[in-house]
Amino acid sequence: MAELETRTIRKVMWRLLPFLMLCYVVAFIDRVNVGFAHLQMNASLGMSEAAYGFGAGIFFIGYFLVEVPSNILLERFGARVWIARIMLSWGLVSTSFGFIPQLSSFTGLSAEACFYGLRFALGVCEAGFYPGVVFYLTRWFPAEYRARVIAFFMLAVPVSQVIGAPLSGLLLNVTGFGLEGWQWLFILEGLPSVLLSLAVLLYLTDFPRDARWLQKDEIGWLEARIAQQQAEAGAHSGLVKMMLDSRILKCAFANFSMQGATYSITLFLPALVLQLGYSNTQTGFILAFPPFIAAIGMVLFSRHSDRTGERKFHVAAALLMLAVGIAGGALLDNSVIRLLCFTLANIGSASLGPMLYPIPTGFLSKSMVAAGIAVISSLGALGGFAGPYLFGTMKTLTGAPTVSLLLVSCLALAGALVVASLRVGKTQAGLRA
Repeated sequence: MAELETRTIRKVMWRLLPFLMLCYVVAFIDRVNVGFAHLQMNASLGMSEAAYGFGAGIFFIGYFLVEVPSNILLERFGARVWIARIMLSWGLVSTSFGFIPQLSSFTGLSAEACFYGLRFALGVCEAGFYPGVVFYLTRWFPAEYRARVIAFFMLAVPVSQVIGAPLSGLLLNVTGFGLEGWQWLFILEGLPSVLLSLAVLLYLTDFPRDARWLQKDEIGWLEARIAQQQAEAGAHSGLVKMMLDSRILKCAFANFSMQGATYSITLFLPALVLQLGYSNTQTGFILAFPPFIAAIGMVLFSRHSDRTGERKFHVAAALLMLAVGIAGGALLDNSVIRLLCFTLANIGSASLGPMLYPIPTGFLSKSMVAAGIAVISSLGALGGFAGPYLFGTMKTLTGAPTVSLLLVSCLALAGALVVASLRVGKTQAGLRA
């Protein structure tokens, strides 16, 4: 039996994770490349820091509104079709950012209004991708593997930053056909999502029973193991009761605080580094360092969580690292030490998701897992709006980023305290590992 389990899990990992990681790399680059475009776009469109912060954050309002319906529709239409739809639509919208001046001229709207509209539309289009993939992975991996599997999937975030930061810095130097560097950045980084949407339809399999690349005994073991664990999970009587569950709300607040703090520094950090006197290209390569280290820390963190079966204090520790790293970056003057502080913050930010999302699978029924994950993700996404908007507004009012950084550091600290109060025990995964 042990040989069968090892063989099956290895096959599923190598079949699904590299491809899903590639999809998320492309998605995350499209989500945060506005931080590099900001280096030229604000002057080109005449936007203030507060306006940029609002536009960068409004992505998460669209994301929040559509997240739960999108995950419910994913169950109805199947992960393969729905993830392909998500990637196609967000790729087209992301590419459209490169034509904001033209859209403004054609529609009569201000360039600022077009920017807001496209960021909102991008959030609507991308909603459901991350929680949808997390839910999809619960169909393929037993509970004892989920934190590490989600961690490997979420390696796409630091990998996208390692790749995307230098790439975006270089693309800012591209010009031609009457388009500036920031416009080419959006166009060239948006098109891969469109192409990958077609690959999703051809490559993914919705259920183990449909996988021609698995043997019959492998399919039987995998479906039996997952069905057993789903039957052992507690039951909820309905969607409203699940949404009001204090455990779900605390998980959502942990996600809210992480996203509020993380996206504040992600969307403004290129400008902060550029102010130190580096070029666009140099800024891109400098900002590839923190996520590279974060990727290593995330894998080690999540593997330890799987081995011990402990989740909430691991999540709290990740948020504490995020808070301390941002505060250090705000208060310390040495540029190298500040970069190390932001690296610590990156480790905390990247490590949270793989340990947070397995928590609700331990107490939600099979029918509620997808919606529960979507609630945590969608409510948390509001932090992605609140954080950058607050950051940009305070930076405009104070003329410096210090107060803004300290505020989002406090937000991460509050998340650590809340999630530490969760009343959940160790998972079966940890007890078996």
